[in-house]
Amino acid sequence: MLEPLYEFWTAAAGGSPLEWVAVLTGFACVWLAAREVIWNFPVAIFSCALYIVVYYRQDLYADSLLQIMFIGLSVYGWYEWLYGGRSRTELHVSRTTRPEWLLCAVFIPAFTAGFGYYLAHYTKDSVPYWDSLTTAGSLAAQFLLMRKRLENWWLWVVVDIIYVPILWSKQLYPTSALYALYLGLAVYGYLQWHRAYQRQQAAELQAA
Repeated sequence: MLEPLYEFWTAAAGGSPLEWVAVLTGFACVWLAAREVIWNFPVAIFSCALYIVVYYRQDLYADSLLQIMFIGLSVYGWYEWLYGGRSRTELHVSRTTRPEWLLCAVFIPAFTAGFGYYLAHYTKDSVPYWDSLTTAGSLAAQFLLMRKRLENWWLWVVVDIIYVPILWSKQLYPTSALYALYLGLAVYGYLQWHRAYQRQQAAELQAA
């Protein structure tokens, strides 16, 4: 019973210091996002910068590229959360619109097929289409998160479920464990944001 757990911790302890710092800051940024704390964005930028190197070393090129995109999206999301509301006020939690769902429904399979083909034929990426799928799903989820759409957490749940075995197979054990924790944080984030959305709706009804 204890042997598999011992083997996991032994392997995890062998993770590079760079990966461990990326893991801890990655957990912190998702926790802050779930709590609607604006500082999730600078922490995310730092964590993503570290993961560019971590993923590249493991031949996960789409995920390495994803971190660069996340840095850009985090800068924009930082601005949006501060000034994206009405009359350049703080942005509040809202529901995903139909055009946004349509955009995600077109973008995810198109990106997965196109970039997956490129990785399969022109790189040594070991899991090109899975790598591309998680990248596409993460970009869509991050897009919704920076707009403070409640349903971004649904996409993160799906992405995290896929990431766990991929990262485990690449022997990125601390990061694989992190994505398992992200599952719980995604559920927590949804519940927190849903309560905030309900309070907001109630306040708007009273004001009307």
